Amino acid sequence: QVQVVESGGGLVQAGGSLRLACAASGRMFSADDMGWYRQVPDKQRELVASITRGRSTNYADSVKGRFSISRDNAKNTVYLQMNSLKPEDTAVYYCNIQGISWGADVSKWGQGTQVTVSS
Repeated sequence: QVQVVESGGGLVQAGGSLRLACAASGRMFSADDMGWYRQVPDKQRELVASITRGRSTNYADSVKGRFSISRDNAKNTVYLQMNSLKPEDTAVYYCNIQGISWGADVSKWGQGTQVTVSS
């Protein structure tokens, strides 16, 4: 059984920084693509950033130059460093980790963490 746990998030003033972390655990689990998404009420969940096992990255236009995604393959952990935060970054942030466990494809979501940016 693969479990995914998020940490970080909270309340910050505009211009501030936060760091999110998301760790996957489970026997015989190897993470592949990892990503961060966010969702606000009445809107679809949107991709914020993603990273492959080889560390190729992709960012939403709205966060380019401000957010940075990274990973620790040994720990099956993905991070999202968020700088120069804006009120419009306020959302619930979810991580998604894809990989293989006992030979089967796995896609797991974190529980979500609230990020609130005050103006």
